[in-house]
Amino acid sequence: MATTSRKLEITVISAENLQLDRKPIKKNASATVRAEKDSQFRTTDMDTEGGAYPKWNEKLVLDLPLHARSLTVEIHCKTSYGVRTIGTAKIPVSDFVGGFVPEGYLHFLSYRLRNNRGERNGIVNISVRMQAPELQACATTSSHSSVGFPVAVGDSSFGGGAVATGVPVWYGAYPKNY
Repeated sequence: MATTSRKLEITVISAENLQLDRKPIKKNASATVRAEKDSQFRTTDMDTEGGAYPKWNEKLVLDLPLHARSLTVEIHCKTSYGVRTIGTAKIPVSDFVGGFVPEGYLHFLSYRLRNNRGERNGIVNISVRMQAPELQACATTSSHSSVGFPVAVGDSSFGGGAVATGVPVWYGAYPKNY
């Protein structure tokens, strides 16, 4: 069965220096996280006390499609005129997926918010973690299972039929001692 999405665990921690019509907001800020433009979304509870510096510290879990290129965080404020968007941050998925970082790694990230005119309007602080998929390990001849890269069966240097695990290391990262 092919998987078309991954579970994303995002914690919207706080925001800073939020303004509405160039004045600091007083209260009633919430955050919405969306994986793709027309996909599912999750919203935090409203912070009624933080004013221009709201704190949510709320964990949201959503499906991130495999083809997704960005994640959108929108900060909203409830006013007497209705709910207004304070700012939006578009977060590239490449900031927390791929590379040499393990899949369950917790990333703490801060992004500049932009209002509907493209002007700076505060900062949002989040943490992001891709939930590691459940591994289907194969049974071996012993009573435990292992995860890694199979090594050639006839290779005597590894004891034959062993599993090698490790972390790639870039050789140029270390200073040369001549």
